[in-house]
Amino acid sequence: MSERTRVVDHPLVQHKLSLMRDVHTPTSLFRQLIREIGCLLGYEATRDLPLQTVTVQTPVAQTEAQMLDGKGIVFASILRAGNGLLEGMLDLVPSARVAHVGLYRDPSTLRPVEYYFKAPEDLARRNVIVVDPMLATGNSAVAAVDGLRARGAERLRFVCLLATPEGLQTLTQAHPEVRVVTAAIDQGLDARGYIVPGLGDAGDRIYGTE
Repeated sequence: MSERTRVVDHPLVQHKLSLMRDVHTPTSLFRQLIREIGCLLGYEATRDLPLQTVTVQTPVAQTEAQMLDGKGIVFASILRAGNGLLEGMLDLVPSARVAHVGLYRDPSTLRPVEYYFKAPEDLARRNVIVVDPMLATGNSAVAAVDGLRARGAERLRFVCLLATPEGLQTLTQAHPEVRVVTAAIDQGLDARGYIVPGLGDAGDRIYGTE
C-alpha cells in the first residue's frame, strides 16, 4: 500500500461499511449509511488542509483563530454513485463548491467514457476532493483526475468506500501525487470488474435500480 493511501479504521466507519456490505440492507438504509460514512471520510480527507490565522471578535474578547487557508474546497463527484458520498461531505462542509464528472464504464473494455463535466472555473485556487464509492479498476478515477487537471485543478485527493490493489496501483501510477482516503482495501476484482467481496453496484444500491 502506498504511503499516500489512508485506510480509515475508525470503528464507526467499519461498522457502517459492514452494514452496507450486507445484501439484505434496504435501499433507504444504504442511502442513509453512505451519507453518514461520507461525512466521516470527509473529516479524514480534510484533516491536513492548510490553515491561516485570523482575528475574531468573540462576545468576550478579541482573539486569534484558525480558519481554512485559500479559496476552500471543491467536492468533485463522479456520477452517479459519487453523489451518495457527496451529500455527507456537504453536511460537513456546506460552503464547498461542487463539480460533477459524468463517466460510464464501457462493459466490453472496462474503460471510462466521459459524457458530462461541470465544475467551478477557479479549480486551480481550490483543494479538489474527488469522490466515488468504488476504486475498482482505477480507470474512472484516473479519467476524472485527468479531466480535472485539464481544467486547472492542481491539489487533488480521492475518497472512496472501497479500493482494490489494482485500482490503487492504476491511480498511483497515473497520478502519484493524489492522496487516497478509503474505508477498506478489498481482495480484488472479479471477471466483470466488480470489487470482491465488495458491496455490489453502489449506484444501484443507492437508487434502488438493481
